[in-house]
Amino acid sequence: MSYSTILSLAFVIGMGHALETDHLAAVSNMLVQKGGRRALIARGTFWGLGHTLALFGFCAVVVILGLTISGRAQAGLEFTVGVMIVALGSQTLWRLQRDRVHIHVHKHGDCKHMHAHSHKGETLPHNEARHDHTHLRTNAKALGVGLVHGAAGSGALLVLTVSATQSIGQALAYFAVFGLGSMAGMVALSTVVSFPLLLAQRGANWLRTGTSAAIGIAALWIGATIIIENGTALSLVGG
Repeated sequence: MSYSTILSLAFVIGMGHALETDHLAAVSNMLVQKGGRRALIARGTFWGLGHTLALFGFCAVVVILGLTISGRAQAGLEFTVGVMIVALGSQTLWRLQRDRVHIHVHKHGDCKHMHAHSHKGETLPHNEARHDHTHLRTNAKALGVGLVHGAAGSGALLVLTVSATQSIGQALAYFAVFGLGSMAGMVALSTVVSFPLLLAQRGANWLRTGTSAAIGIAALWIGATIIIENGTALSLVGG
């Protein structure tokens, strides 16, 4: 098999890797937050960027320095992913309880006052209604989630790369192309998923609530499963 074919396969495998259950659970909880289509796609893009940077960084260091990732270290990284997914799901469910009511602080000269503000009844998503500051926070969170996922996925990628490449240079290229494939996969998924999610956001209240609740509960279940499986290996859960 030619090296160009190997790199092409790395890209395709990377795209498929982006669609793994734990990735979908984490990213869907960020996509369900309010935002326009470009905002939702940006979240998927930042997740992919973080995932690619961590994958390439971890794997490059291991290969160049001749290190190995122990089974316990790999289990610890996966355990962290489980905790992160549970936290994301919990945050989604918590938002449902807020009913979109929050406090604004205003300052007029030396006078500062607060008032409660609700976005009920708005036709525009929350962060399009003069809340652009949420874009940066959400994108930074997506980048961080991607970094954690990338670090956790480095062990499996190393095994795959060792069997497919013959030199450090080839391995580094494989890491980069695989990472770019995973990024492309998540951007494509975010683009497709943005259509039904935006319809749900702008639809009836029960539809918005039901969609968010389903995504949040699924994340709790998936995250808890990952925690239990890898906690056993770490002697933190089970026998």
